[in-house]
Order: sequence, then structure tokens, then C-alpha cells
Amino acid sequence: MTAGVTGAGVLLGPASPAQAAKQVNWDVVAKCESGGRWHINTGNGYHGGLQFSRSTWKANGGGKYAPTADKASKAEQIAIANKLYSKRGLSPWPTCGKKAGVYKATTAKKAAKKATAKKSAVAKKASGKTYVVRPGDTLASIAKKHHVKGGWRTLFALNKKTVKSPSMIFTGQRIRL
Repeated sequence: MTAGVTGAGVLLGPASPAQAAKQVNWDVVAKCESGGRWHINTGNGYHGGLQFSRSTWKANGGGKYAPTADKASKAEQIAIANKLYSKRGLSPWPTCGKKAGVYKATTAKKAAKKATAKKSAVAKKASGKTYVVRPGDTLASIAKKHHVKGGWRTLFALNKKTVKSPSMIFTGQRIRL
């Protein structure tokens, strides 16, 4: 219930590249904000499924659809939410924006995850070889040098017992390839 806390369209900067690539599941946010009731007006100063204040609604172009969000369609509310999201991310929805399922997994992301998991499962078989870490080595550089399928992720998976973090390997440490 906080989409309008900052007043009439205060901008905090552009969305990050990670934000731009994510697609918000506005139904999840609306379920949290308003019980999923897109035409709600309880008299608390916030309107619609995503609980826009009148000033935030108008500052982001909602006035072209309706005077307040509760009088606009779900699609129109989502259009304004996407516009606001591109400017401020999920900060206008500080509680509901943190709910599980807020970001939709795109088909491309699902396919990439599946392919990575499959490659990782195949690549997790150790070659029987080991390597002694030298100054300046990273798991990525070692994987590249030794043509390890799955790259640094595979090396990390093969060495989970001795390598606690992929960014923390030590000179003299022996890792499996």
C-alpha cells in the first residue's frame, strides 16, 4: 500500500540492467497489496490493485486512463506500474515487491537454466586430474586453460569440499579438474 509514498513522481534513477531484464508478475504484487482486487478503493488514499496514490498515478501518466487507478482496467494499471517500475524498480512496493514469485521466469531463462543444469550434470565427472593453484589463477582461468566443460561452475561443483567460495582459491591449493 505504498506506491505513492514519494509523492508526485520523484525519480531515484534509472532501472538497473538486471531490473530491465526482469518481468514483474503484477498479479503477485496486487494479491499482496489489495487482495488482487483491481478496482478497490477503501478510502485510505490508495487505489486499484497496486495501490497507487492519486499523485503517483497521475505523475506516471495514469490520468490518460482514469482519474484514479481503481477506475482504470487491470491492463491500464499494469501499464502505469511498468512505467513506474522502469524508473524506480519495486521500491514503491517495499513489502509486496519482496514476495516470492514477484519476478516471472521467462521461457528463455528457464531454457538456459535447464541447459546449464544438464551441462553441469554431465561435466561434474572429474577427469581424474588435479591442478595446483598458482598466483593470479581463478577458477575461470583454470577451467579455460584445461578446457573444463561447464567452466568455473563445474570446477566449483567438483571442489565444493575444499573450495568454499568460487572467488576464494589459494596459491598451492590442489583442485580436481
